[in-house]
Amino acid sequence: MESDAKTKAISALWIKYKETKSIEIRNALAEHYLPLVRIVCGRLAVSLPQHLDRDDLLSSGFFGLLDAIDRFDITRNIKFETYAGLRIRGAMIDYLRSKDWVPVSMRQKIRKYEQTVCRLETELGRAATDKEIAADLGISIDDLQTLVNQCNSATIIPLEEYLKTDANDATDMNPANSTELFEIKETLAKAIERLPEKERMVVSLYYYEEMTLKEISLVMHLTEARISQLHTKAIFRMRGYLAQSKEDLL
Repeated sequence: MESDAKTKAISALWIKYKETKSIEIRNALAEHYLPLVRIVCGRLAVSLPQHLDRDDLLSSGFFGLLDAIDRFDITRNIKFETYAGLRIRGAMIDYLRSKDWVPVSMRQKIRKYEQTVCRLETELGRAATDKEIAADLGISIDDLQTLVNQCNSATIIPLEEYLKTDANDATDMNPANSTELFEIKETLAKAIERLPEKERMVVSLYYYEEMTLKEISLVMHLTEARISQLHTKAIFRMRGYLAQSKEDLL
């Protein structure tokens, strides 16, 4: 009963806000949905470097929440949490991009690694092994593992570079946009299907079941560090495949 009363109260606030655009009502809505900001921040911050301020990330997400409240159309058949999640994440990603903490030398290594994996897997028609990747790069297996661990900080915003879905598009019923979104999901599904079994499981649990890396480590009986490494390797395989798919369409 208490939950129903709360839902009705929030619905009443939404109606009143759309009628009045009152700052006080907007702030009340923002306070109610504030946990969303913390949830999105927690998921993006999986591999954040220590020097990046989490409070700044939360602040950027809060402004994304305010933007979502202003733009949300209560007549649409979509949950506010879904819409706001995209806006909040977008605001945080913009903040992270503005910091650009990855050194140029590291970006070059990452790019070479990504291109090597993509080329090898295209030639082999399957997922390349660590041994094959290391041999092609001319480094040892240990050096490859070190490189993958260093790449973690570059996978905070892993797929947005290739799958940019604006929050407006998520609520747009335009048939052309729906077709494009379907094609994007199809391409992503193919990229996931190409992954080795453990990497595929990590990606599915993280992005679809929305589990944390710690929760996944308990499910898969592996260390959190190992799950993080599998996540990174999966993302770079997928980014290479998705980038190639975009080129093929041009």
